[in-house]
Amino acid sequence: MIKGKDIYNVIAGIVPLYVAMFLGYGSVRWWKILTPEQCSGVNRFVSMFAAPFLAFKFISANNPYKMNFKFLAGDSLQKVFVMVVLYIWNLTRFGNMDTSIIIYALFALPNTLVMGIPLMEAMYGKFSTPLMTQIVVLQSVIWNTVLLILFEYRAAKILIQEQFPDNTAAIATVTIDPDVESLGGESLQADTDVGHDGKLHVVVRRSASVSSNNTSYKSFELPSSALSRASSSVSEIHSIYSARETPLRYPSFESPHIINLPKSMSVGTVLEEDFKRPKKFWGGNRKNNSRVSSICTNDDSVGSSNVVVAVPHHSAASRDEPDELTETKENSRSSLSGSWKKMENIEENVENKKKQMPSARVMTKLITVMAYRKLSWNPNTWASVVGITWSLIAYRCHIKMPSIIEGSITIVSNTGLGMAMFSLGLFMALQPKFIACGKKWAAISMGVRFLAGPALIAATSAPIGIRGDLLRVEIIQAALPQGIIPFIFAKEYNLYPDIFSTAVIFGMVVALPVTIIYYVLLGL
Repeated sequence: MIKGKDIYNVIAGIVPLYVAMFLGYGSVRWWKILTPEQCSGVNRFVSMFAAPFLAFKFISANNPYKMNFKFLAGDSLQKVFVMVVLYIWNLTRFGNMDTSIIIYALFALPNTLVMGIPLMEAMYGKFSTPLMTQIVVLQSVIWNTVLLILFEYRAAKILIQEQFPDNTAAIATVTIDPDVESLGGESLQADTDVGHDGKLHVVVRRSASVSSNNTSYKSFELPSSALSRASSSVSEIHSIYSARETPLRYPSFESPHIINLPKSMSVGTVLEEDFKRPKKFWGGNRKNNSRVSSICTNDDSVGSSNVVVAVPHHSAASRDEPDELTETKENSRSSLSGSWKKMENIEENVENKKKQMPSARVMTKLITVMAYRKLSWNPNTWASVVGITWSLIAYRCHIKMPSIIEGSITIVSNTGLGMAMFSLGLFMALQPKFIACGKKWAAISMGVRFLAGPALIAATSAPIGIRGDLLRVEIIQAALPQGIIPFIFAKEYNLYPDIFSTAVIFGMVVALPVTIIYYVLLGL
């Protein structure tokens, strides 16, 4: 049974963290002590020194030969279950990779190092500290890496589809320049060589300004004179995937008229009753006093395709013969019906082209290289690896760290907890809105973080025999506020950073009462 003193001890252990966060928030928002540039310096210190030293301190002190594998299995099963469900969902037509990454990050990556360790220690004593440290190790080594791989895969997919919309399957190799840190968050340029076998060999390098030939399709404006010079009926409509392959051809009166229409236009061809000339309309309602045959392309599913309207020549003699005119009109209607079917088939082909990717070997090598490069430049990765290595050696050989090294690490790591919370306060103060992503996504993120996450981890932990305080620690650590690493990735890769910003800020505000409620309910 939870007593009032127990709740006070929890509050006493957590409130100092919120005081540091409050000071960071007030230093920017109210007292104007720190400028945004100075905040960047503080955040840089935390990410490069304070947080890595703090992680190293806990990881190196953890005995890897006495890890609670049942506890880790319960936590891991939650993440694996979420990934499997999201993978199956992405195989359906309703699947969406961006949403899947968001849901995975909300489920899998709480703020265990900064909030989890002191909170659990205040609730369940010293026995919970090694458990939280083990969760931190898994987060650093596995789950953060999985999230990074997902972001890099998404960035690679976007880069390849933008640079090589028509021939992605022909890519044989992709080489990344050493100065490219990530496929997201910086301007990149892809240079291509064609091998003797017709395969493409791509080199991706950093570029200050990417050439328009490599970044997007050229959009041609439709000249106002083009449609006015067009002749009688619409015969055929083709969806062309890349405008670069089909140049703009102005109509003549001796051949079918080919006009490229950018996808942003919603253009129809209105054939007047006397078939003298077509007119163009830009959306809106069509007049009832004219017979209309139209094609509009305003569907994002067509991607960046342009529409080419082929208007065949109609002789002047036919306008003077009513029977031929009637026959021409009927042919126009039937031809238009067939054109719609062709349009649907071509759109389907365009979608298939967009879904094509290079071989699994090429993509695996690309993503592995980029993930390794990103992780190798991350000080938190090195802190985790070095900490695990030292703990394996120290607890196997029963040796202690030299006091001069231990003291140096301790003096920096002691700043980690307070500076990390202070940095979170700065982060909150620098955001333009408290709830930046809107109420809908704020509710979804809070529901996933504080309701679905704990419920799912209870469902995956109880069947494997986790009981008592071990189960309570498992559930409450799943209800911790959102970690800030997903926000950093989301901002770098431009994947709805507002959602993660709201999850971090709003989550920190409601985390204390929510975790206390769980603590009381689980103690009944």
